[in-house]
Amino acid sequence: MNPLINRELSWLAFNERVLAEAERAGALPLEKLDFLAITASNLDEFFMVRVAYLFDRRGSPAFDDSGLSFDEQLGRVLAYSGEFQKRQAECLFEILGELRQKGVCFLKFEELDTLQSAYVRKYFEDEVLPVITPLAIDKSRPFPFLANISLNVGVQLRTESSESVYSVIQVPSILPRFVPLPSESGRHFLPLEALIIHFLPVICNLHEIVGTGCFRITRSADYDADEDADNLLEEMKRTLKKRRRGRPVRLELSAGFAPEMSEFIRKMLNIGKRFVFEIPGFLDLSALMKIPALKAPGTLRLAPIVPTPAADFAGCEDIFGFIRERDRMLHHPYESFEHVVDFIMAAANDPNVLAIKQTLYRVSGRSKVISALETAAESGKQVTVLVEVKARFDEENNIRWASRLERAGCHVIYGLTGLKTHCKVTLVVRREEDGIRRYLHLSTGNYNDVTARVYTDIGVFTCRPAFCADASALFNHLTGYSVPPAYNKFIVAPGHLRDFFLDRIQREIDNTKDGLPCGIYLKTNSLLDAQIINKLYEASQSGVRIKLLVRGICSLLPGIPEMSENLVVRSFGGRFLEHSRIFSFENAGEPVVYLSSADLMPRNLDRRVEVVFPIEDPELKNRLRDAFDLMWSDNVCAWELGSDSVYRRVETGDTAVNSQSELLHTAALRDK
Repeated sequence: MNPLINRELSWLAFNERVLAEAERAGALPLEKLDFLAITASNLDEFFMVRVAYLFDRRGSPAFDDSGLSFDEQLGRVLAYSGEFQKRQAECLFEILGELRQKGVCFLKFEELDTLQSAYVRKYFEDEVLPVITPLAIDKSRPFPFLANISLNVGVQLRTESSESVYSVIQVPSILPRFVPLPSESGRHFLPLEALIIHFLPVICNLHEIVGTGCFRITRSADYDADEDADNLLEEMKRTLKKRRRGRPVRLELSAGFAPEMSEFIRKMLNIGKRFVFEIPGFLDLSALMKIPALKAPGTLRLAPIVPTPAADFAGCEDIFGFIRERDRMLHHPYESFEHVVDFIMAAANDPNVLAIKQTLYRVSGRSKVISALETAAESGKQVTVLVEVKARFDEENNIRWASRLERAGCHVIYGLTGLKTHCKVTLVVRREEDGIRRYLHLSTGNYNDVTARVYTDIGVFTCRPAFCADASALFNHLTGYSVPPAYNKFIVAPGHLRDFFLDRIQREIDNTKDGLPCGIYLKTNSLLDAQIINKLYEASQSGVRIKLLVRGICSLLPGIPEMSENLVVRSFGGRFLEHSRIFSFENAGEPVVYLSSADLMPRNLDRRVEVVFPIEDPELKNRLRDAFDLMWSDNVCAWELGSDSVYRRVETGDTAVNSQSELLHTAALRDK
């Protein structure tokens, strides 16, 4: 069996690379704070899903592809997570020191001046006290149900008979987690939990307070809907309620938490000691991203990116006419997502447009795309939207959007039984002088105007008949009872993607044996599928040069003599989350390039509706190959995976190359 890296440990290594950005010397402090908060949010989700998954399979005799049992995986993950959270706390301490030097202070209660103390007392009386609810725990009042990833204050009290009793106060999420204080800089803050703890004698005044501390529970979210239910939408709502009450898989305690109280809470939650973590500093570091007063640019953070209008749409007055001329491409966030919105809005308002069909996986809170689809339906157009209500952690949001679209008159499909529809496709059907013409947008990323500013994704517009016919066939298959079609250009999962990749890799193996140009260049978020990995090992052994840009999980081990010595794996980050998927093959000197929404994981290949599509316009193909080469040459934010499964920073050398900065610069130049 070929060597593979465990997926959980590989993911933790990815989160460690994100943390390294928070630790990077020279970065502005609020940029560091954002990266630190992202690692905390990532780890929350990891515990809710992956640790919960491992927990449920304890004692199983099965092994994963890397040869680890579920018990071994769980043990390593928990040990790693404990050390990682200590490193997060050390990083926070360093960042807070930098911020304090620049006038941004997260104060302790004893540091407040007279004016701030008076302000805090009034704030507590007017804003906090009316909202909080202390929950006593005794024989008549059992331990309360506490919401997932909510922050709580635990209180240990001693009665006159020296008996210990306890109370819990949930820190209200409706109030700012970090209370802004009056100060000359306007950037002094007090953690809300510290304020509550200070005024505990006012709240809990029946008994003597002998111990306090903050704690946070992470609950399992590893619940899937019963897709055999008669009503998928109602089943999803039931599943979401079940998820909110999932069993605890992690208990975080603030430093110095009273041992007797921590043991009491642990037993009440029925959680093992291995799942308890004492955290120096703040709990829930993800809240640090949500402080409005820290959003302004300056010496603390970089100015926000203003995406450039795309050169492909320069001077565009008729978007359909532009697409008829040739295929058009957008690279977000370097080029504006507004062109996508313009396309859908133009379709909604054009009297010649007869129908719009679209897949939606994740959309923003105030989506212009949704508004355009509503406008189209209300004007009498045939609007069909497949809203994936099983998109994890976006289920509630998507259910709301689906209901709103239905009220506007759209035909809404709630996904398919047993599959998630993850492809990103918009099809517009338009009546023109020479008959019906279809226009198509395909993308590697979501129709989300918010994430399009921070995720790198690539979208293509075309009206090529073969592509549009494929899109029509795909929608007919998704919304009706049609047999899965034979596509002209699309390669569609489930059913075809794995074979497509195995075939393309085999062609490169054959080419190298025949002395023809060969090479494989893949950019993906995750590489986990064992069959594809083994085929890449075979290609490496045949002498095919392989470059892999893998942002997150990578189970492949490069650099092993006589197995993967022609394989190089790099990962890079930066200001933006790398999200685009680019698959390029040398193809005997006639390179082919594909884009997709799919990662190289079993879930994408077997349990999702995904689309891989070729880039046929020569100019766009060259742009993508140049972009890949630039990303590969990044030596500022890049890491390389060693044969020992350890990632190490790529050395900068004489000339620093930050690919994201270069792509921003290139987009601006093309616009001129």
